Amino acid sequence: MSATLDTEKKTMDVKQQLVYVNNSDDTIQSILLNNWIDAYSSKETPLAKRFSDEFIKSFHLAKKSERGGTDDLMIHFGENNRIADWFTTSDQPDVIEVNLPEKLLPGAQVTLSMTYSVKIPSDKFTGYGYGAGQKMYLRNCFLSPARFDNHHFVKYSNNNSDDIANAPTDYDVTISSASGVKLFSDLDEQKQGNTAHFSGKKRNDFVIYASDGNDIRTYKNDVTEVITDLRDNNIDEIHKALLIDKIVHYVDQNIGRYPYEKIMVTQADYERNPFYGLNQLPAFISPFPNDFLYEIKFLKTYLNNFLKNSLRVDPRADNWIYDGFQVYFMMKYIDENYPGIKMMGHVSKLGLFKSYNLTQLGFNGQYSYFYMLMARKNLDQPIGAPKNTLIKFNEQIAGKYRAGLSFRYLADYIGKENVEQSISEFYRGNQTAYTSGRESLEHILKSATSKNIDWFFKTIIDSRDIIDYKFGDATKTKDSVTFTIKNKTGTTVPIPIYGIKNKEIVFKHWLENISADSTFTMPRESATKLVLNYNNEVPEYNLRNNWRSLKSFKVSNRPVKFVFMKDLEDPYYNQILYVPTFTYNLYDGLSPGLRFHNKTILDKPFIFDVNPMYSPNNQSLVGNFSFAVNQNNRESNLYGMRYQINGSYFHYAPESAYLKVTPIVFFKFRDEDLRSNHKQTLVLRNVIVQRDNLPDTAADELQNYSVFNAKFIDGNTEATKHFGYTTDMQFSKSFGKASVDVQFRKLFNDNRQISLRLYAGTFLYNHTNNDYFSFGLDRPSDYLFDYDFYGRSEKSGLFSQQLIIAEGGFKSKLAAPFANQWMATANVGFNVWNWVEVYGDAGFVKNRLQQNRFLYDSGIRLNLVTDYFELYFPVYSSNGWEIGQPNYNEKIRFVVTLDPKLLVNLFTRKWF
Repeated sequence: MSATLDTEKKTMDVKQQLVYVNNSDDTIQSILLNNWIDAYSSKETPLAKRFSDEFIKSFHLAKKSERGGTDDLMIHFGENNRIADWFTTSDQPDVIEVNLPEKLLPGAQVTLSMTYSVKIPSDKFTGYGYGAGQKMYLRNCFLSPARFDNHHFVKYSNNNSDDIANAPTDYDVTISSASGVKLFSDLDEQKQGNTAHFSGKKRNDFVIYASDGNDIRTYKNDVTEVITDLRDNNIDEIHKALLIDKIVHYVDQNIGRYPYEKIMVTQADYERNPFYGLNQLPAFISPFPNDFLYEIKFLKTYLNNFLKNSLRVDPRADNWIYDGFQVYFMMKYIDENYPGIKMMGHVSKLGLFKSYNLTQLGFNGQYSYFYMLMARKNLDQPIGAPKNTLIKFNEQIAGKYRAGLSFRYLADYIGKENVEQSISEFYRGNQTAYTSGRESLEHILKSATSKNIDWFFKTIIDSRDIIDYKFGDATKTKDSVTFTIKNKTGTTVPIPIYGIKNKEIVFKHWLENISADSTFTMPRESATKLVLNYNNEVPEYNLRNNWRSLKSFKVSNRPVKFVFMKDLEDPYYNQILYVPTFTYNLYDGLSPGLRFHNKTILDKPFIFDVNPMYSPNNQSLVGNFSFAVNQNNRESNLYGMRYQINGSYFHYAPESAYLKVTPIVFFKFRDEDLRSNHKQTLVLRNVIVQRDNLPDTAADELQNYSVFNAKFIDGNTEATKHFGYTTDMQFSKSFGKASVDVQFRKLFNDNRQISLRLYAGTFLYNHTNNDYFSFGLDRPSDYLFDYDFYGRSEKSGLFSQQLIIAEGGFKSKLAAPFANQWMATANVGFNVWNWVEVYGDAGFVKNRLQQNRFLYDSGIRLNLVTDYFELYFPVYSSNGWEIGQPNYNEKIRFVVTLDPKLLVNLFTRKWF
């Protein structure tokens, strides 16, 4: 292959010859070529859909010059230069199928001659492509033969998960570039200069890196040559070279010899999959020294590239093997080189933070917490599932860490040497050709031990079954102890039991085959406490029921520990967290408070949250509370239920307060495909409201009322489209009503966006003589106190201009904006430039004993952050031309969300 790289135009002209040898026992009629660079060519490719699915809008909004692809592709056969017949499919445009002129028999070969132009994409999407200046990181940008396996070609599309299914190939590559641009590759280098010649044998992938060379460093030892631009936080070259040499030899000794002369470890590789936790903090407040940060970054990236380049397993179907090996040896490296280091580094030594479990947790302890974060949310997936089926957090964090923990668990059970020798044997046997990774590894591990480890693959790797053991009855003598272990979930795996005295381990035994309640007797050996899974070897769902005192044979009540702000769950304490809070509404003012709750980073079955506050305007206490019980269903589309009671007490008008108490049940539904953003929720609640200081003439139903509410919410949201609807039924003594709210949003390929909302509601019966419970056209009366109005009773002034899109959804304030019989409206928006939109609302309002009225409005919307910060400027409505009317500033409406929990969702939704 010869290519000419134009760093100014961000293109590359390629001439390529592919000699394909049929090494299989099958007769081949066509050849598949991976053309993954073409995944950047349009907004309809699998890559584009993956970005939309993960709420990444930048790819859709990108300029044409920022995209990539293959142009002017011509394919010919052999010396006769016969034009090849080739095609792609709409669902996989980045895979080319070339029909052969005649069948290719086993052992035969065919030559394809190809010419094409590559448009290099911006690196802002995936880290691959062109960056600032003349820097380029080129990966998967040439046509390459797909792997033929199990009688067919492996047909994978690019979905940004680094799992291209290339056949092991011999490469001979010549690349010419402009003067001043240096080219680097992990292929073997024959010549350097403006024209570089690289070659490699049996490679499944390779990298070309173009830059001025000032950011690239090369380190060579007796194992391999490392080419890297990994940022080093001002570490001197000698120290950096020693760290790299140390890591290269560590991997060589523990896994095996790297089969190639060179390996690249780039900043782009690290940023695609960083060490989460370390990468989140600015350098100036990092709890670790710079050399440690560099060491961990290099170790993680080197292990990843080492394994992906040289270990031949299916990177999509068997990705858990790569992840497991990587994390296992990262944990071992920490144990050997930094024993005793904490997850939060030197922060753990500061007296102010010594009481936090977060700061005292060992560095390797964080891996199980990241996995358990997803398990407690009921969002974990089998680590043996194909990589493209994993949600982002599981793919990059939780599943990866669980894989490493699983090998560590197995090593503790059958012996560390047995596992590590098995890994080395597997690595040596899978460097040249692809084998069935799962079956081969299973055979090697089972051959290394006499113990039955079927559970490791069937349960730990292939299922998402949760593990949870607890103590039952127990008796003791001076020399022995007899106890019962209960299997709460029915998942049978080995678990260790420890005898503890004065925080020292006096014995450890493995308990096996606990399918139901099982009783064991063993020597006491001076232990004063029995603890299951003391060192958290087993990925257990709940560690809070894992210990038993031998002093009294009662499960000791865990002492209460008060913790400021936030902490990790500590199984040995009942943690109560306290947090200063501030809330605001016009009638209470800026109200300080102190929130008490038990919400640690991991979800719990029972949650309480109490937040008393002081209202300076009324010189009284206000606040809210919540008590909830969560129930997860592991094997059902009804994946979660939540039983909850909420209460709040605030002022809704000057010197007038309301008390709201709401028992509520949530039923949460999801698709079997956890990557799907389709969610459904059924909400059943009874809202009980009591208001004070109403006029003596006010009807009784306005002061104390109870409303039963049944709501079903169905939605599917991505970056480029949204469709959802909500049905709502309400019943009280005074009224009954039903409504439906349908929402649709679509971002088209020309970057125009349309949003449509349809609302229809009707009273089933209405015995009231006021509009307090009526449908609102431009502002709901919010008699259920669901919305965050800052001045809910205001009829004029700034706070009356707050807009919450509910019920009618109009933006202009119109006369007689209520409906006590039925209402049907439509709200439409269309963007004209970036975040500037035009909107229009229209609908019918029907009141008793009146004709229905048709109303409308229109204007300009500044959609700065959808649903969080928006401004609406009315232009024309049923009131006429609003721009020319007096006091126009009072007609402007705004949407502002200050709730931190809602704002955080903007950043976390792409992960879950």
